Amino acid sequence: TAPAWHTPTPSPPSPPPAAASRRASMPTGKRKHGSEENQDANKKDVEQAHVEPQHHAEALKRNLGAPRLTSKTGDYTTRGGVRVHCDVSELEDAQKPYDELVERLDTHRGCLFESSYEFPGRYARWTMGFCDPPLVLESTRRDFVISALNSRGEVLIPAVHSVLKDHTALLTLQLESAACIRGSVRPVETSFTEEERSRQFSIFSVVRALTELFGCDDEPQLGLYGSFGYDLTFQFEPVRPFQQRDLSQRDLVLYLPDEFLVIDIHSRTARSLKYEFTYKGKGTLGLPRVGASEAYSPKAESELPARRDHSAGEFAKKVLRAKEEFKVGNLFEVVLSQTFTEPCPQSPSEVFKRLRRRNPSPYGFIINLGKTEYLVGASPEMFVRVEHDRKGWRCETCPISGTIRRGRDALEDAENIKTILSDKKEESELTMCTDVDRNDKSRICRAGSVSVIGRRQIEMYSRLIHTVDHVEGYLRDGFDAMDAFLVHTWAVTVTGAPKPWAVQFVEEHEASPRNWYGGAVGHVGFDGCLNTGLTLRTVHIKDGVAQIRAGATLLFDSDPTSEELETELKASAMRDAVLRPDPPAATTEAAATEAACEANILLVDHQDSFVHTLANYLRQTGAQVTTLRFGFPESEVTSPPCLEHQSHPLLTRTVSAQLPHARPRRRY
Repeated sequence: TAPAWHTPTPSPPSPPPAAASRRASMPTGKRKHGSEENQDANKKDVEQAHVEPQHHAEALKRNLGAPRLTSKTGDYTTRGGVRVHCDVSELEDAQKPYDELVERLDTHRGCLFESSYEFPGRYARWTMGFCDPPLVLESTRRDFVISALNSRGEVLIPAVHSVLKDHTALLTLQLESAACIRGSVRPVETSFTEEERSRQFSIFSVVRALTELFGCDDEPQLGLYGSFGYDLTFQFEPVRPFQQRDLSQRDLVLYLPDEFLVIDIHSRTARSLKYEFTYKGKGTLGLPRVGASEAYSPKAESELPARRDHSAGEFAKKVLRAKEEFKVGNLFEVVLSQTFTEPCPQSPSEVFKRLRRRNPSPYGFIINLGKTEYLVGASPEMFVRVEHDRKGWRCETCPISGTIRRGRDALEDAENIKTILSDKKEESELTMCTDVDRNDKSRICRAGSVSVIGRRQIEMYSRLIHTVDHVEGYLRDGFDAMDAFLVHTWAVTVTGAPKPWAVQFVEEHEASPRNWYGGAVGHVGFDGCLNTGLTLRTVHIKDGVAQIRAGATLLFDSDPTSEELETELKASAMRDAVLRPDPPAATTEAAATEAACEANILLVDHQDSFVHTLANYLRQTGAQVTTLRFGFPESEVTSPPCLEHQSHPLLTRTVSAQLPHARPRRRY
């Protein structure tokens, strides 16, 4: 199947002016550009923003999460003193490198992110990926390790160590070798205001240090890419532990790539971006872009654990337990989930191909996390996105709550949409989610800037219809994309409200730790931007076994059986991608034709256009159908030119007895 960029799409609006793609100064300090020319250009653009208000609307045209193809071949120096050379080349054929990248992710570390879903003002279609990155940051709770994955990464280890060695957030830091830095983050021991919560010591202190080291306002592509695990929320909002956890399970895996394949679906262009780094006289130029290979090995079905972590009806009983908390006011809503385990005989790349064909989504991805662990998903929900426009740093989210099954056709879809829009429970779910989301933004956004810009909008996916709100706010001075990320951990659509109480309820009542489910995937840009999707509709493959987790939002009036069935429905598309290959090329229409190719049918048209729909239905059985307008000579039935050389004695006997000779009738 051809990738999404082979599908013709309407012409997009013209790209934003160059000014809109440059970054204004972050509130934490003035950014240094790679050249004085860039600084002058940025100053001029900011001035024009004030003297040319008539262009304001055009300037606010946004990327909608798509990579900005503004990188050009050239050199610059990051804020931390790393010299970077970028080499950009246009690709005439993106199909081959795309296919090669997807296949390579079976055996090599890296990521591919893809948006194959469009929504006006929200999502565009794009593809971006890489493999064999030079550096990786991994963490478990407050311990972290930064590893060079090849000789190119070893060039960067001294720069990373220099920015971390005196960092006040770190309890320990050790340069173990030329390829490894290991450390731990201090626990939070002092009191603080709620406005300062997102600035407390956590693993995100390390992420911030790396973005400062490699930061440059005019570099739209470089950043940290990967996956954020659910347990990271415990570093923002303390929770009493209850679940038994695998001590080797990582909470965070972020890669620093040095080569990208970037595809703009609308402009039908593809580019290869390659980066070289130099720090204190040592550089990556000439060093091979390689990485360790680790073959995918599926596990035998006989070695699998139980197929699900809840027995039939057990999840429904937990819904009843949640409703007790609703009665006494401890919870307003909560999201409980269950896990389905399946054998995964197909490679992760094959699962990804099936998902992207069957379930187009704004956040499709395949991530090789290393250590025989993969994430393959088709998430429908934005977590947090931060981009810069003429108003400032814009933070947006799109909470999803409200779900109904897709119909068999467009007419049934329309009926189901009317059903969900008139459902008071579904409306209450989304209202509560959006209320909490606005509360999260109000911690860090300018007064009066938080607003709902889309209410109960319909998004349609392969098997489900969702209702979605769209919320935005503009960051106050002193806050950045990392603050926006942290204050939303995790989205109320995967936890509940009040959020701290809901997270505690989830910890105490779910059957197993969430690991990656309910976290996020995406990237933290070195230009200050951020784009992340919730880790939903995701296949977690580890040691050759696939796990699919799905949840349901519970309210006071939830029906326990319906909520359990909803989790099964949400998981079904992912389970099918693991277990069921694509159907054979022969279509049901072809099969029907083979079964009924002997039938010949004549329809008489009495000037009612329904006759053509009826003809279409009959052709679906494989019949040969001819339509004649009433009043034709009977001779045309006994030997109609349109049925010449066909045997139709039964047809002639059946129809000729009902030939109209006088007036049209609307009966067939």
